[in-house]
This record gives sequence, C-alpha cells and structure tokens, in this order.
Amino acid sequence: MNKKTRRRARQHLQARLIGQGLMQADNKRLETLVALRTAQLTELTHHLQTAREDERARLARDLHDELGALLTSAKLDAARLRSRLAGSAPEALERLAHLTQTLDSVITLKRRITEDLRPSSLDHLGLVVTLDILAREFAERSGVSVHRQLVEVPLTAAAELVAYRMVQEAVTNISKYARARQVWISLARRDHLVELTVRDDGVGFDATLPSRSAYGLVGMRFRVEAEGGKLLVTSTPGHGTRLVMTLPAAPVAEAADR
Repeated sequence: MNKKTRRRARQHLQARLIGQGLMQADNKRLETLVALRTAQLTELTHHLQTAREDERARLARDLHDELGALLTSAKLDAARLRSRLAGSAPEALERLAHLTQTLDSVITLKRRITEDLRPSSLDHLGLVVTLDILAREFAERSGVSVHRQLVEVPLTAAAELVAYRMVQEAVTNISKYARARQVWISLARRDHLVELTVRDDGVGFDATLPSRSAYGLVGMRFRVEAEGGKLLVTSTPGHGTRLVMTLPAAPVAEAADR
C-alpha cells in the first residue's frame, strides 16, 4: 500500500469516526430532549389531574350541601302536605306519594353522582373498603361476578385516589366493551411496591391496535407515572384483559398521617 493510498484510508477512517461522533452526539441530544419533554408532560398531567380532582371535590361538596339541602327540604314539605291531607283528598295523596318516590330517586342519583365525583368513603374508610364498595356496586349493576382479594397497603392520599380511579376506569371499560362474566380485583404489597390488578375473562383486544378504551388507558398511564408508578396492560382477543398497576409504597409514618 503506497503513501497516497494510506493517506486516503486514514482520511476515510477519520471521516467515519467524525460521522459516528456526530451521530452519537445527535442521538444523545435527542434522548435528552425526549426525556425532558416526557418529564414536562408528566408534570403537566399531574397538574391537570390535580386540578380536575379539586374541581370534582368542589362539585361533590356543592351537590351534597346545596342540592342535598334543597331535596331534603322538598321531601319534608311533601311529608307535611301528606299529613294535612290525610283522609281528605285521595287523588292528591296519590300524587304526593309519587312525588316522594321521585324525590327519593333523585336523592339516590345525587348520592351516586357525588360518590363518583369524589368517594367520601376513601377519606373516611380507606382504600380497601372503597374498592370493595365499587366492586360490589359494579357487580350489582352489571351482573358480572367480581372476585376480590384486597389487603391494607401503605399509600399516600394521592396514590390511593389514583388506585381508585384506575379500578373505576377498568370496570367502566369492562362494562362497555369486555362482555365479561367474571372479574378479579387484587390489592397487595410487593416489597417496596403496592400492586393493584384488575383482570377479566371478556373478549379482550389486540393491544397493539387502537381501541375505543385506549384514550382512557393512556390518560391513566400518565397519571400513574406522575405518582412514580407503572401501568401494564396485556390483552389478547378471546382471552380477556389484565391491568397491573404498581405504585411506590408510602413510608409508614406518611401513610398513617393521612
């Protein structure tokens, strides 16, 4: 190999090395940018979800306090009229009885909407009882058998709310799309993590393709990640769907101080 050929080989090698260096630098910059944008998106999601939950809590309080007071007052007025008309106006009494039944239905609906907006049992009774209530009400409405294996776990108040919303979203999707006959819900401690699983025996779906429930799951995944957790969704057509959420277990003192 003569000097000219060796020089060209060295120049070619140097050009390749420079090109590889530039490519690695570009890749590193791109990875840094993606990580930054992901962190910003996660922070924005956390902010929006917090604002949404605050608004839900405000609406729940307004429904409970203001609308609840109006409905209770209307029911008391109906009871007073019924006592005054006793034995004198059968037709009016029949209409009042129907009105009372309607008021009872509205009160029940108001209570259900309030609990959907912000479950009071989560603050007063804890996550296990609240999930048990959610599962039992879902089973009664849908006719689906719901098997529950729930144990007390240490979570922050924010993480408990995320866990509740995950199960709420899951059973809503099951009711709409899964055509399932059985559902399994489990909550357990796994070392320094808390694991929440919802599984059904429904029709399943191709997890690689867009689905009608995808947007809700994407939103839930961002919400879980904003709390430092992960959400795994696995499904196969004809073999049901499985959602597994893991969240960091809260320090015992922090969980006890909620």
